[in-house]
Amino acid sequence: MTAAEGASRARSDVRHPALVVGLVPVVLGLAGCAADDSRAERTSVAAGPPSSPGSAGTGRPSTGPVEATAPTSSQRNTMDIEITIDGRRFHATLTDSAAARDLLAQLPATIDMRDHDGVEKTGRLAAPLSLDGQPEGADPDVGDVGYYAPGNDLVLYYGDQSYYPGIVVLGRLEGDAAEEIAELGGSVTAVVETRGPREGRD
Repeated sequence: MTAAEGASRARSDVRHPALVVGLVPVVLGLAGCAADDSRAERTSVAAGPPSSPGSAGTGRPSTGPVEATAPTSSQRNTMDIEITIDGRRFHATLTDSAAARDLLAQLPATIDMRDHDGVEKTGRLAAPLSLDGQPEGADPDVGDVGYYAPGNDLVLYYGDQSYYPGIVVLGRLEGDAAEEIAELGGSVTAVVETRGPREGRD
């Protein structure tokens, strides 16, 4: 080997270690960036999505308490009716139902009522009442206000009527109204109308 070839190989041996040494910092830098990205991704997943307003500490939107609105005096008394027979006034309170609301829509009304077996007085209404939400029949108590769907009749029960299909209980007579109606023999004419607020009555 000549002196020139020896010098060239010596220069080549010197350049290759320098290249390797120069690449080491680059490789280490890339590895460090990858580790930083991996730690950032894990931190983001653990933290979860940003919370919406009002959801701090729960992860759910805050709905807040819902307060029920108490009915007004007029709302509580919209189902009250007054029945006048031979100058005597009887009061009744209807249970809120589709049938009761239909009855109220027909008032005031004058109804000719017949007596049946010393148990009830019935009178034909101008239009049928809704049966939505009602059972096929009922066993009314003494003092109930009812509706007999097959005859389209308003019924005042002052005696003991057993279960019968087609009966709908609308509400209750107040006080001793049932006993007083029982004293009214035969057919009667009843004027049925809505009542005003309770305050100042009785």
